[in-house]
Amino acid sequence: MAGEIIVGLDIGTTKICAVVGEIQPDGVEIIGIGSHPSEGLRKGVVINIEDTVNSIKEAVEEAETMAGCEISSVYAGIAGGHIKGFNTPGVIPLKEKEVTKKDIQHVIEAASAVAIPMDREVIHTLVQEFIVDDQDGILDPLGMSGVRLEAKVHIVTGAVTSAQNIIKCANRAGLDVYDIVLESLASSESVLTKEERNLGSALIDFGGGTTDLALFSRGAIKHTSVLALGGDNLTYDIAVGLRTPKLEAEKIKIRYGCALSSLIGKEETIEVPGVGGRKPRTLSRQILGEILEPRVEEIFSLIYGELLRSECEELASSGVVITGGSAELAGVSEMAEQIFGAPARVGYPEGITGLTDLVNKPMYATAVGLILYGAKASKQKKKFRIRDSNIFHLVMARMKRWFKDIV
Repeated sequence: MAGEIIVGLDIGTTKICAVVGEIQPDGVEIIGIGSHPSEGLRKGVVINIEDTVNSIKEAVEEAETMAGCEISSVYAGIAGGHIKGFNTPGVIPLKEKEVTKKDIQHVIEAASAVAIPMDREVIHTLVQEFIVDDQDGILDPLGMSGVRLEAKVHIVTGAVTSAQNIIKCANRAGLDVYDIVLESLASSESVLTKEERNLGSALIDFGGGTTDLALFSRGAIKHTSVLALGGDNLTYDIAVGLRTPKLEAEKIKIRYGCALSSLIGKEETIEVPGVGGRKPRTLSRQILGEILEPRVEEIFSLIYGELLRSECEELASSGVVITGGSAELAGVSEMAEQIFGAPARVGYPEGITGLTDLVNKPMYATAVGLILYGAKASKQKKKFRIRDSNIFHLVMARMKRWFKDIV
């Protein structure tokens, strides 16, 4: 609906970012952005409610001021090592010998009918493909003739407590949460082209606390995983290796960092601030590269290992797309090409208008993607409910029915 305001809230380990988009007839226009250092999260998971709430408020207020509107509801991202994804099939007979909307709904429900531990919440149920009789690769089977309908879906689950804490933090900051979205799925909305989704590609969201993998093929998601390593580990390695405060290590990483030491000139130098008032030192930039290269190589090697375990690595025929704040590190795409043995590029947010100069960075891919996800989402705008809430409402409805039967 033209004129509708949608807000993406990226609750990351190193930064919390709120991006405001307005739906226009020709797409989404970015009208505001707010960012604040993230305090209260570790490896994508909330560990301090008050600090996280304060950081959200700061980011949202900044976005409100720029956009000239009041923000009351958001699409929030979720990440962390607790995120797990798996594929599952479902089959139903076609009574009418033709696929109806109810059949599609029922077969998805059949595929989703798997036992989920009580401490976990289903974040997404993503349809990969439908199969009518023996015809596979169908994205929309409505109206097709057949006697048997099968669906293959990818289910993403997360810890109930992590979902609860994200919603709680947003609520305490005065915000409703329309939906919680896996961050790599959100990022894919803003950085992957239609061809990359169809031919097959691996999206790596290289963030501060986590590195997320999402594998796409035939326009659908085939595999997801989250590695609890990211840019924060690079910063820590620099702080220890160069004996400098963490804040200065972050600045050095952003300004001089390079994932491949072979790309660094031998004569290049950097100035390293000392700890405890000690004088700054001048060191070869090559030393910084030798600190960062093994860690980036380790992270990409672990992601590649996950890709091999998924047995879907051949689907990434288009190559690798790296996004997220840590993707801005020089030499990242070259390192990825070495590890994955495939073409690699850094992904920037696309498919938007408005303040493109401000958000045209990999670090904003998730927040922009959340807006694009929201623009495509159902217009019902139901608030996301965690499992405990669902159980509460089911029990109350059941009790009302009991009382009616007694009366």
